[in-house]
Amino acid sequence: MPKIASILAIVDPTAPRQPAVDKATWLARRLGARLELLACATEGDCPSGLMPALVAPLRELGLQVDAHELAGAPLHEMLLARLHGAPVDLVVKDTHPHSLPRRTLFTNTDWRLIRGCAQPLLLVKPRPWAERPVILAAVDPGHAADPGATLDRRILEFAAALGARIEGRVRVANAFFPSTIATAAGSGMPPAVGVSVDALRAESERRRAEIVALAAPYGVGAEAVHVEPGMARDFLPRIAEESAADIVVMGAIARGGLKRALLGSTAERVLEFMPSDLLVVKGLDFGAALPF
Repeated sequence: MPKIASILAIVDPTAPRQPAVDKATWLARRLGARLELLACATEGDCPSGLMPALVAPLRELGLQVDAHELAGAPLHEMLLARLHGAPVDLVVKDTHPHSLPRRTLFTNTDWRLIRGCAQPLLLVKPRPWAERPVILAAVDPGHAADPGATLDRRILEFAAALGARIEGRVRVANAFFPSTIATAAGSGMPPAVGVSVDALRAESERRRAEIVALAAPYGVGAEAVHVEPGMARDFLPRIAEESAADIVVMGAIARGGLKRALLGSTAERVLEFMPSDLLVVKGLDFGAALPF
């Protein structure tokens, strides 16, 4: 993981609470990082007194804090222009609860940042982290868009290094679609007819061994690895909740005509129903094609 020396927290001038500022502050204190607060007003000016009120207590904690304001619309264009090439190592933004139970509402700005922000992006909720946060790294080896699991290793490196620096606990998760079922489906037979229980069990054991081997160099033991056959949209939110994950680390990679899209296992439904904060780590080539 590159050194996180500068953290930028996006301030919502319309919100009564600022979880992005709170968690960026938490990280800055533990990482010894400089903190920048960026208020973005799409209608009118930022309320007078907001930024000084946010900055003053942080400086009293001994943090190096800068504050800036942007005004205009659309918001995502302002933010991406500000972040492009900026010496920022981590961007933190809050997300909003949805009226539906257990769901997060990702705004258009959130999705635009996920797809277009080259820096690691932490999308946070109001729920505070544990004193020793649980960090769940979601990997997907064998994905066609990530030959050689390059992004998976970057996810694991980031999760392990962050965990070590904030005294967190790292776990690893992977959901996979069994090739035995895919083969049966390709033959025209219903999966229940074409797949034996023994074949599925053997493939699950091979997959688990692969993920355990992938995670081992990053200090993650087999007991902290979760692997199941099935759909990521069901598996990842459940494992995040069962493991009391504070942060789920996922990856985004450049994908040709789609411009920017999360890897297949991180579909929008997965993100919307994830109970934890989300840290999106980008592939090493992600910034090369920006802006698009």
